[in-house]
Amino acid sequence: MCNLYHMAPRDHVERYFRAIVPEHAAVPVGPFGTGLFLRPVDGRVQGVVGQWGMIQPRARARRPDSRAILTNNARTETVATRPTYRDAWAAGRRCLIPAAWYQEPNWETGRNVWWRLTRADAEPWAIAGLWSEWADPATGEIVPNFTMLTVNCDGHPLLGRLHKPDPRLPADAQDKRSVVPLEPEQWASWFAATPVEAMGMLMAPPMERFDLADARRTDQLLGRS
Repeated sequence: MCNLYHMAPRDHVERYFRAIVPEHAAVPVGPFGTGLFLRPVDGRVQGVVGQWGMIQPRARARRPDSRAILTNNARTETVATRPTYRDAWAAGRRCLIPAAWYQEPNWETGRNVWWRLTRADAEPWAIAGLWSEWADPATGEIVPNFTMLTVNCDGHPLLGRLHKPDPRLPADAQDKRSVVPLEPEQWASWFAATPVEAMGMLMAPPMERFDLADARRTDQLLGRS
C-alpha cells in the first residue's frame, strides 16, 4: 500500500494526460491530504482537487474518528463489497492519480529504508483509483475524495521486496500490496470499462517500468553488488 506520494506538476499533467487541470501545488501528499485526480467529463480528461481518502457515503465527518482507519488505499479483493468503496466501484467512478513518485518501505537491511518509486522513462505515474463526492451534512459542502486501488504483489521481483515481512507467514502468503499504475493505451478503457473488465486490468506493473536506483542502493548496503 502507499501512504505517501508526490503530485506531478501541473504542466506535466497537462502535457502527458492532455487534461484540463486546476492550479495546484506539486507537493507530497499523505493520507487525508489534498491531491489531484483525473476523471472523464464530456469526452475530456478533467483534473479535480480532492481528499486522498475515500469518505463513506453516510459518514458524518470527512475523516474517521480512529487514526487506525485509512481509506486512501482500497483492496481490489473487497472494493465491490466494502461500504466505503462499493457505490463508487459499481457506478464506474474510476480515476487516475498522476504522481511523480510514490514511497514504500524496504526492510531487507533490518531497518526501514524508504524507496521512492519513479518511472524508468521519467514520466508521471497514472495510478488507478476511485473517486466520489461527499456532502458535508453540517455545511452542505461537496467534498471530492479518492482512493488508490491495490493488488497483491507477493513474488514480484521488485515490489515483493517492499514492506516489513511478517515472520509468522511464508514468503508466498505475506499479502504485500502494490498500487496499480496504468499505461496510456489503457486510460480510455479504464474509464469506460465494466466492473468486470476494470478488475481484469488491475495487476502489479512489470519491473521494467521502474527506475531501479533505490533498489541498487539497497543492494549495495546488502553487499549484493
